[in-house]
Amino acid sequence: MIKFKNIFVILMVVIVTATFIIRDTFAAKPAETSLNTKNLSSSTLHEGASSSLTENPSVILAGYYTAWSAYSGFTPDQIDSAKLTHISYAFANIGPDLTVQMGYPDIDPQNFQLLNGLKKKNPKLKTLISIGGWTWSGRFSDAARTDKSRKEFAKSCIAFIKQHGFDGVDIDWEYPVSGGMPSNRTRPEDKQNFTLLLKTLREALNEQGAADQRQYLLTIAGGAGSSFARNSELSQIHKYLDFATIMTYDFHGPWDKYTDFLSPLYTDKNPSPQYQASFDTAVTAWVNASFPSEKLVAGIPFYGYVYQTSGEKNNGLFQSFSIAKAIPYRKIAESYEKNPAYMRFFHSQAKVPWLYNGSHFISYEDKESISYKSQYIKSKNLAGAMVWELSQDKNDTLLNALIEGFK
Repeated sequence: MIKFKNIFVILMVVIVTATFIIRDTFAAKPAETSLNTKNLSSSTLHEGASSSLTENPSVILAGYYTAWSAYSGFTPDQIDSAKLTHISYAFANIGPDLTVQMGYPDIDPQNFQLLNGLKKKNPKLKTLISIGGWTWSGRFSDAARTDKSRKEFAKSCIAFIKQHGFDGVDIDWEYPVSGGMPSNRTRPEDKQNFTLLLKTLREALNEQGAADQRQYLLTIAGGAGSSFARNSELSQIHKYLDFATIMTYDFHGPWDKYTDFLSPLYTDKNPSPQYQASFDTAVTAWVNASFPSEKLVAGIPFYGYVYQTSGEKNNGLFQSFSIAKAIPYRKIAESYEKNPAYMRFFHSQAKVPWLYNGSHFISYEDKESISYKSQYIKSKNLAGAMVWELSQDKNDTLLNALIEGFK
């Protein structure tokens, strides 16, 4: 990358870090036998889809529930569990002793109780504790560094899921080797240690599962950029995972110089003033790195980005902007989609919509783009879809569209 003056670099780091924190805070992200487990068939792995979910009983439809959603009144008991196969609870933290601890001890116990209550409504529902995320990935490198630290971490994961009623563990390390928050500890050997950490976790979960006569799940949330494929051993880690979710969103956002699409399905073939990446390029990179498509779950954002633009050309697309922020889909639906001041556009190549009123550009997902993404997921033989995150679509508008697309 081009080196700018030191003060500009520092400013950009602060802006990027703040953007991701805001995205997580306001819910705008935020992943050898086939499973290395015994007697676990494909139908067992994917079970949990009720007839109200889809006509395809093997599809995975996973949703993240964020702990902080409860602060604004969206508690786990408000989730329609019949529409999901898996729920990942975001997030648990890694303590100074490199073991798993509650991320929000003031609200987590109540949330856990309500989350477990969903299984009474849908006994096939699986819940996972997601560890890390953008803000709390700083200690993963230390936890994965030695055989001793990996075993202690795995032991704490087992204790956590058994105590709080989870069916498995979701590792959201952002990111091995490089990337993530500037304060994160990273090492070149993270690439190999990530594999070893997952292997240790898989072995510990299998051992506990044998003792408990049940299966425990292990998943990851992985990056959509090319750096994640370079900095992890995708051809190896799939052996230890039930599935991996790719965070196929945040391709563009407030950290860019120009307005652009949050999660384009395909790369725009027309000239662009900045880098280009897409849902399709991310999935292709993972598959080309020998990660099985049938274990891949693609992420779909239930939020958008609203930009205050400086230019009016191209209906707001690829224009410079002065400020931008994350916005949940529910607010887009309430305040913008039916607002006569905003015109809706749909990109014929990227297969995503945007709204524009002459001064504000909004990149988001709607029923049409969700339909294209669900068809893509089926056409590529992927395992299913993941949504970030459930509180952003309280009326289930996008979730229902996704379910319909999988039929």
